[in-house]
Amino acid sequence: MKIDVTTPGDGETLWVVADRIRFLGGLAGSNLELIEVEVPPGSGTPPHSHASPELFYVIEGELTVRHFATDGPPEVTIAGPGTSVRVDPRAPHNYSNDGGNPVRMLVLIEPSMIAFFRDIGTVEPPAQPDFARIGAAMQRHGIETPTMAA
Repeated sequence: MKIDVTTPGDGETLWVVADRIRFLGGLAGSNLELIEVEVPPGSGTPPHSHASPELFYVIEGELTVRHFATDGPPEVTIAGPGTSVRVDPRAPHNYSNDGGNPVRMLVLIEPSMIAFFRDIGTVEPPAQPDFARIGAAMQRHGIETPTMAA
């Protein structure tokens, strides 16, 4: 038995498109891992779904989270500091930082999503996203883009 400590200067950090992700570790005996995500203004994800549930906890800034229901417009939540948002497995969703300040949040996820982030992450922020590479990684990791009603 041991105790692992990750200080603010520790932890592997990767850039996933414009978002900075710091890997904080997992819980022994569980299937959960914790990451810290910094989302700059204007950044976010496209609508998607995956098998891993997620739990977002916003530390600073305001994060817009959308749930894309099969019938009707998306449900929109503006999550400010101290707000948690749980996304069920396979729920079509996305997030974006629509404000002028960075968002910093903790995200609890399963290793399948950690593997996806490691697959597409880069050590330095990319000048332009490589959408073909990201799309191929999404297929490999079972991340789907929902069909949106017109």
